[in-house]
Amino acid sequence: YKIGQLYMISKHSHEQSDRGEGVEVVQNEPFEDPHHGNGQFTEKRVYLNSKLPSWARAVVPKIFYVTEKAWNYYPYTITEYTCSFLPKFSIHIETKYEDNKGSNDRIFDNEAKDLEREVCFIDIACDEIPERYYKESEDPKHFKSEKTGRGQLREGWRDSHQPIMCSYKLVTVKFEVWGLQTRVEQFVHKVVRDILLIGHRQAFAWVDEWYDMTMDDVREYEKNMHEQTNIKVCNQHSSTVDDIESHAQTST
Repeated sequence: YKIGQLYMISKHSHEQSDRGEGVEVVQNEPFEDPHHGNGQFTEKRVYLNSKLPSWARAVVPKIFYVTEKAWNYYPYTITEYTCSFLPKFSIHIETKYEDNKGSNDRIFDNEAKDLEREVCFIDIACDEIPERYYKESEDPKHFKSEKTGRGQLREGWRDSHQPIMCSYKLVTVKFEVWGLQTRVEQFVHKVVRDILLIGHRQAFAWVDEWYDMTMDDVREYEKNMHEQTNIKVCNQHSSTVDDIESHAQTST
């Protein structure tokens, strides 16, 4: 899945990038941390104005992006989202991967011992996704892998299928603006949940595409997809980024 994750993120970002919206890769390079060891650091700009609810579009610039910074020390990753236009907004996600079916209730005890938490299970086969994102070819209930024999996933699959792994995520959302805090934080948690559900369904349904890849193969694929995605996204934004930053500084 270390390879499958990289493949899924690159392909998903490319598919979701169109008409000047989507994901622009700014930086992608090896990174070494004294505690976590060798990993990969990426920085991206996520353009998503049309995906915002109407009440949010009313208060943000027409060209609007969120900065994503990620540190991948698989099987542990850190992802942070910030926005210069909204300095009091942030999303922090810590991820740990384990070979079990979601049975480790104490996996984030050290990181979140003082936080009030809501635990949400995501079932890639049986949970509903927004209708606009549904594709039968990416439905784990219908997909059958030719290379691995995995699938089709039915109700109760977590108790019967092997191999199995779980992606545990600790998601913290902050938006410290009076009158909007609860609304924005609830909306963001829902969006994050939908993205995780869709992405992991795709990683499973695309397994025959990445299963035989080596790490060098997927890094080359990642590089090519980043270049193609940046072309799709950046042509419309190359002259507007400075305007966004200027707008953000003025608004702040």
